[in-house]
Amino acid sequence: MKSQLLILFLFVVITGTAQKTQIQYLSGTGEDNTVQWDFYCTDGRNSGKWTTIPVPSNWELQGFGKYDYGFAKDSVRGKEKGMYKHRFTVPAAWKGKTVNIVFEGSMTDTEVKINGQAAGEIHQGAFYVFRYNISQLLNYGSENLLEVTVAKHSANQSVNEAERKADFWIFGGIFRPVYLEMLPVQHISQVAVDAKANGAFTTSVETKGAADRVDINLFNSQGAKVGTITSPVSGSGTTTLSRTFPRVNQWTSESPYLYNAVFTLYSKGKPVHTIAKKIGFRTVEVKQRDGIYVNGVKVKMKGVNRHSFWPTSGRTTSKAISLKDALLMKDMNMNAVRMSHYPPDGHFLDVCDSLGLYVMDELAGWHGHYNTPTGTKLLKEMITHDVNHPSIIIWSNGNEGGHNFDLDHLFTAYDIQKRPVVHPWQLFGGIETQHYREFNYGIGNYNNGREIVMPTEFLHGNYDGGHGAGLQDYWEHMWHDPLSAGGYLWDFADQAVVRTDKDGMLDTDGSRGADGIVGPYHEKEGSYYAIKEIWSPVYFERRNLTDDFDGRLNIENRYHFTNLSSCRFTWKLRNVDGKGASDLTGTIASPDLLPLQKGSLLLRLPANWNTYQALYVTAYGPDKKELFTWSFPIISPAMVLKKRMPVANPGKVQVTEQDSLYNINTAGVNISINRNSGKLEKVSNTKGLIPFTKGPVLQEGVNNFQNFTHRFAGDTLVIESSFDRKKSYNILRWLVYPSGIINMQVQYFPAEYFTWFNGVNFSFPEKEMKSVEYMGNGPYRVWKNRLKGNSFGIWKKDYNNTETGETWVYPEFKGYHSNMYWCKFITSTQPFTVYTDKEDLFFRLFTPAWKTDQWHNYEPLFPGGDISFMQGIPSIGSKTQRNETTGPMGAKNIFYDYEKDPQRALNINLYFDFRVTK
Repeated sequence: MKSQLLILFLFVVITGTAQKTQIQYLSGTGEDNTVQWDFYCTDGRNSGKWTTIPVPSNWELQGFGKYDYGFAKDSVRGKEKGMYKHRFTVPAAWKGKTVNIVFEGSMTDTEVKINGQAAGEIHQGAFYVFRYNISQLLNYGSENLLEVTVAKHSANQSVNEAERKADFWIFGGIFRPVYLEMLPVQHISQVAVDAKANGAFTTSVETKGAADRVDINLFNSQGAKVGTITSPVSGSGTTTLSRTFPRVNQWTSESPYLYNAVFTLYSKGKPVHTIAKKIGFRTVEVKQRDGIYVNGVKVKMKGVNRHSFWPTSGRTTSKAISLKDALLMKDMNMNAVRMSHYPPDGHFLDVCDSLGLYVMDELAGWHGHYNTPTGTKLLKEMITHDVNHPSIIIWSNGNEGGHNFDLDHLFTAYDIQKRPVVHPWQLFGGIETQHYREFNYGIGNYNNGREIVMPTEFLHGNYDGGHGAGLQDYWEHMWHDPLSAGGYLWDFADQAVVRTDKDGMLDTDGSRGADGIVGPYHEKEGSYYAIKEIWSPVYFERRNLTDDFDGRLNIENRYHFTNLSSCRFTWKLRNVDGKGASDLTGTIASPDLLPLQKGSLLLRLPANWNTYQALYVTAYGPDKKELFTWSFPIISPAMVLKKRMPVANPGKVQVTEQDSLYNINTAGVNISINRNSGKLEKVSNTKGLIPFTKGPVLQEGVNNFQNFTHRFAGDTLVIESSFDRKKSYNILRWLVYPSGIINMQVQYFPAEYFTWFNGVNFSFPEKEMKSVEYMGNGPYRVWKNRLKGNSFGIWKKDYNNTETGETWVYPEFKGYHSNMYWCKFITSTQPFTVYTDKEDLFFRLFTPAWKTDQWHNYEPLFPGGDISFMQGIPSIGSKTQRNETTGPMGAKNIFYDYEKDPQRALNINLYFDFRVTK
């Protein structure tokens, strides 16, 4: 607060009586602050009558016109127009000043009239700030009439090709704010700043009117004055000023230091106009066949693509939404964001400046592009508006073929900083940006070429695929490849729009908009946490905790600029089942590790650390926010089993043979096992049936259990199949204890060398399941190529039928779950619990809805049955890649049969507790 007051005091002292630009909003400022205007829609819903509409907004979300996704045929697209009227007054004191009306965004062709007179030519292009000088059209001190006609389908076909034939929702309306800006007769109309990392400061100042001097005063973030630049000006024109400021704080994504540059215009020695700009000192350079450098340091983009979108308001957002989006990106340890596929709201760039995100700002052009006259005009509007944001380090000329090559030179001409330009999906400017290439793609190019590689889209999200599924392989390859500059995941949020024409349903247009890491209201998918761990700038080497653990964990500093001494680390010992000693916590000395260096953390743990069940280590960045919490199990499944298994029961196991069944009774538990197949056919206890049956069935294994016999080993009943290396090399053994616990042992070989599934299935009616409680990694489900992001503990999950990207109750219930120690199945009748003493066992809950596409890329593979216990599970693909192509973790499981040597078989060992719960 003191620094803010200091800045205000110095600002007043330095600018004297200079006038600031005055803003008068005619609309609201965003989706959370709107103003009602009169409105008439020409076609579709609620058309043909005058009513009102909130501004800014997309009119489809307000009940007007027709919804369309960008793939809709031209013949069925809504092409309605919206006619707006709004009455307003301006102060009489504004007469004689310069008054502009500013539109920050309007879809698409926009005709503006003031008091019946045209404000200027029709503006074509939705995502760009445009203004008209209406000084001569206003009634000062009295009422004025603003009339705006907006055609969402442009009369300029190149605008439709660039903006509206696209893989996203297309809307209509004045979707960003509208306001008046009043400037004194002598004023600063535009400034462009180039502030380099070495303190070199160059600015171009455009002035209007008979002024004679311009001053620039630079303040640091605490409000202290850093220095001044002064230059004479000669009336209207452009003046270039430069100076080098010593010892500046550099702007990076890790330390987004901002200065305040105050520009003051003088006439005859008196200040007449002043404006202020937030700036950052940083240098961007592309070194051919090397990398992208920020402030002399090679950087890798941990990026994501982002639409300007909110489900209830379409492309109309707010500063609050921008802040939420950016904070979620930073929380996932991202450092970069691509504006897809058009320039964003200014407040999103403001947030990126202040929080630290490298921005790729994009001229619209999905697969088509603007013609050269239109593109020239819109490119200038984009750069004029966005040029001073230090977060913008790269410009993008369209997307995936939507590149107008005639515009490339204009990026340099219009940008004082001469930032690099890319053509997403092409090799351009020395940067190869092809989208959705397979892991280790290329023959003499891409991953096997000589150019910088930075896919501007990769691991395309689709329902639960892409994103974190495959990222671990991709990122490790990117991190260790000196020619990799990272990449940008597709995309940030599901594009699920509220359909006011369909009772408010959320619509992703099928698979087309279900691409996000988060849901439409920022619901977090499993990939969110996988990305957070994989992209953590503190990397932990894999470590199993054994009794000789000396407290050292090997780590690597994957920051680009930050020493780990600026971070904070803590540890926690916990008994996750809530039994025994309470949690112990401590701090860890932060190591002095420069970027890219490896070292270790030394945890000063108590001598009895190994009496706890789990160790947790948390890293916090310099901003004091959590980077990630890693969990390290101390206790093994076998240790847990030993503690939880009941003591011997004085009862007796009884077995009878009836037809094809062994009927067994022990401690109130009755089970029937098929004498021919070894399958569990029936389970009950004194309270009734438990419908857990028809297993075990090997998936992708030969169910050749044969020649079952039964015997007693002491008081334990043993039912087992015989071994024959050719006919019955897989072995099933049941052990039934007097305590009522039933042990199933399966020794097996996968049916093939490469398999998707390794494990056993059982049947259970889905309608009877209420929830599960388990010890293991959670709470999210996993895939073979997305194992990161979860934490070891005890998790409770209620049943849901969530389909990722279609409904948003997370975490999903159905699917694979990792590192099971035990799982309690809570049913509509009575619960039962399954334990294991084997490490790294997965359990599977039911089967989500089947999905596929014409390329068979996204296909969630599940075994038969309903509940499974598995040692190998499948990976998941993305919208644009089959699962096998996402890297080594996407490939099938591999296991040799060792000529069916039973000593080298895979083993699954389960203990079932079907007893009545007390």
